[in-house]
Amino acid sequence: MKVAKEAQAKQIIIYANQDGYEPFAEWMDNLRDQQGKRRILQRLRRLEQGNYGDVAPIGDGLSELRMFFGSGYRVYFGEDAENIVVVLCGGEKSTQNQDIESAKGYWKEYLSHEKF
Repeated sequence: MKVAKEAQAKQIIIYANQDGYEPFAEWMDNLRDQQGKRRILQRLRRLEQGNYGDVAPIGDGLSELRMFFGSGYRVYFGEDAENIVVVLCGGEKSTQNQDIESAKGYWKEYLSHEKF
């Protein structure tokens, strides 16, 4: 009998560059779809509980949360240790390739910071 693995709670942090710029926060602030915003935040709350839902790897140790509403929203993230999820940026299906490249750049920059 296979036993279901219990979801492990995660700490979600929003990536900010050295100047304090938060690509994900800016994307959310500019998103006009209010219902979509609520659903994206709800999805992040589920992720915080360890429930990833529909996720796909995008390379360089990163993944995207795929959402099948609105314009096909995506939230790009990396995992730092077992319990920390770093939300890098968001986007839509139509800008997926550019968003993935941005996420990889943000992740590389995040990893280059010294950990205290």
